[in-house]
Amino acid sequence: MTAIRNMTADEIKGRTGRFSGLTPMSTAKSLADKGVPLAAVDVIFARKLMPIVLEDTTNPFGNNAPIFGAGGMSLHLSICPPGQGPCLHSHNSTYETFICLEGRWEFSVGDKGQEKIVLEKWDTFSCPPRVYRGFRNIWDRDSAMLTVISGPADARDDVSMPPIVAEQLKTFGADKFEAIQGVFHFDD
Repeated sequence: MTAIRNMTADEIKGRTGRFSGLTPMSTAKSLADKGVPLAAVDVIFARKLMPIVLEDTTNPFGNNAPIFGAGGMSLHLSICPPGQGPCLHSHNSTYETFICLEGRWEFSVGDKGQEKIVLEKWDTFSCPPRVYRGFRNIWDRDSAMLTVISGPADARDDVSMPPIVAEQLKTFGADKFEAIQGVFHFDD
């Protein structure tokens, strides 16, 4: 039997994420630094996507979080203004589970987003690997959602997008689309 241990105050502090200390993910900022306009970044990511727990591995959510390592799970807080939210995408090796904390979110599921489901406060939707999903805030003010990604810790860079999203993003210009391709894989 494994012995139970105590945590030191420093260990506890190192595994605590305070809302006031959360920062938006670094990947969105790196795209903005490459000249990708906010309107294009808004297609891909929640307006405020703040990692709380990340694995210490390559992932599309950047490398800035208050907590690293939680047994293959990562945790994010998404806050979006009305009408905004990430496009259709698939996590190909991991589950993505969503819990509505505040507001109303419409999820589109399927290769063209043909299936719809609405989450309201405290509702949960868990999407298995290899299924396209996207979501947007359908409330009249900012909505907040907690997202848990679970699965192999080395599979955080497993996100792909359908061709319909590639076509939408190409309208921002070839150079902007090229910068986005450096972060995500687009399926044929």
